[in-house]
Amino acid sequence: MLTVINTGLFEVKSWKVQVGFQHNEVLISTDGAVAMGGDGFPVKTGKNGTVLAGFPQADLKTAIDTAGDFTQMAAQVKIKGTQFGVPTKSTPMPKSINLLNDGYKCPAPKKFKTFMQMCCKKDPKFKPKNTSIKFMERQNGDLSFTYDVLSAFENKYQAQVTIDNISPLGRLDRWNLTWEWMRNEFIYSMKGAYTHKKDPSECIYGPQGQYYKDFDFSAVMNCQKKPVISDLPPEMENDDKLGKLPFCCKNGTLLPTTMNGTKARSIFQMEVFKLPPDMNRTALYPPQNWKIEGRVNPSYKCGPPIRVDPTGFPDPSKIGITLNAVASWQITCNISRPQPKQAKCCVSFSAFYTDSVVPCNTCACGCEQTSKCDGNAKPLPLPAQALLVPFQDREKLAKEWNRIKRLGSMPKKLPCPDNCGVSINWHLESNYKTGWTARMTLFNWGNDPFVDWFTAVQMKKNIGDGYENVYSFNGTKLPQRTNTIFMQGLEGLTYLVGQVNGTNPNKDPKVPGKQQSVISFLKKNTPNVNIEGGDGFPSKVIFNGEECALPPNFPKSHAAFKSQVGLLPAVLLALLTFLLLTDQFH
Repeated sequence: MLTVINTGLFEVKSWKVQVGFQHNEVLISTDGAVAMGGDGFPVKTGKNGTVLAGFPQADLKTAIDTAGDFTQMAAQVKIKGTQFGVPTKSTPMPKSINLLNDGYKCPAPKKFKTFMQMCCKKDPKFKPKNTSIKFMERQNGDLSFTYDVLSAFENKYQAQVTIDNISPLGRLDRWNLTWEWMRNEFIYSMKGAYTHKKDPSECIYGPQGQYYKDFDFSAVMNCQKKPVISDLPPEMENDDKLGKLPFCCKNGTLLPTTMNGTKARSIFQMEVFKLPPDMNRTALYPPQNWKIEGRVNPSYKCGPPIRVDPTGFPDPSKIGITLNAVASWQITCNISRPQPKQAKCCVSFSAFYTDSVVPCNTCACGCEQTSKCDGNAKPLPLPAQALLVPFQDREKLAKEWNRIKRLGSMPKKLPCPDNCGVSINWHLESNYKTGWTARMTLFNWGNDPFVDWFTAVQMKKNIGDGYENVYSFNGTKLPQRTNTIFMQGLEGLTYLVGQVNGTNPNKDPKVPGKQQSVISFLKKNTPNVNIEGGDGFPSKVIFNGEECALPPNFPKSHAAFKSQVGLLPAVLLALLTFLLLTDQFH
């Protein structure tokens, strides 16, 4: 059991405690708090422990304000789980506990045989940004949800959910949003979005049906504890019943503000019914464990809902009055880096000074079947033209390249494919006295196009200071991101089409959708850079918000190619360019 008591002079709002579990615990349930992360139970505790956020009692009031009412000053969390590697007679204590709320300093906990405790004090150096607000300050993040209660009744309320894409490199396509109702609520109706499942039996045979005995559940939108919600298509935008909301109905597309500010927000509304003991208009609780996913988009980790000052809305009468929501909560999400072999896109490297390509990593985007291939082997070197064909058609090219280059015997079990729907080739094209150039090629190996695509590269050191121009994309250097160049399609080229059949489908491999551009840099503002030594290759590549898997190595510079110009790559580059241009007319 975890106990958090406020013995100070100030209310603790939206308390959060990090518990440093150290025995590979798997949490099955918590009563009095929710585990942050958005995935729900069971929760595998990580190396950094697990963060528990108070629910339903998120705020801890003071003894002064409550006349010493312990039920309002303290929260107790009952934790149930499974542990591993602990002797039967020992007590499995966590390694640490820590209060994560801003403005508090916590010493190391005092440890005893069966319990541990710590006393956190107010940090005298901490100065809150805004002391005039009643609730918590609104937080900064990559993605933000606002859960506004617009009107409240005894047994139901009207809510509006606003999704704001804040990150200049964040994005969602065809988003699917899930959360968890903690108090048996159900969604009666929606505008601006829809749920994937409509099954009234879950209400009829659940606690909802036991309370609302004469209720017609056939008209209910959703009765699931964890509904899956998606945006409506654009053709529903002016529908009198389901649409006519600002920022709704974009088929789940959330673009960064760097591309389109009007498409960086999405809104939908819903009517929510409640159950006892919450049968009064002030008993309002937002859903927990928020999680949102897209197509080839970044992964977001979301925190718990925190109570914020009510959102203000302009009065429809347009006389200058601001209408406040009944209550508002904010859920803040941040982009998390993909784990190894869990990316959604990958990058290959090539250069003018060598004719071998460093391919995408083996299983960069995961491997389901490794019985016929080696999921841990390094990818085989490839000729440049191999990047233009699907992986299953590269084996013959790889074997022939290995023979020509005398790279040694081929392994009996060849490396597995990268399994990525999107791959990007970064080709170091030239390196001369006053500058250098690179060529970036995007490949879409899926069947569906990417509409309004974007990509971004983050360069090493201060390489970005030398950025000059992008010629076939619309490119700009982001002022809020160090050494980051943002690129999107020019007008009329905002579709990265899907792969199509070759000229002769019976014998020719499929052709990926592709776009490419040359990027030029000057050395005037970046002295002492080693372009061929690695400075000419990006340290991070992003496609539609998702960070792509990078190769661990750069192309090697051989002695025969030490000159600044290089000869052989010109032939290969001409072939690559010819094939790219030819394929565009298929």
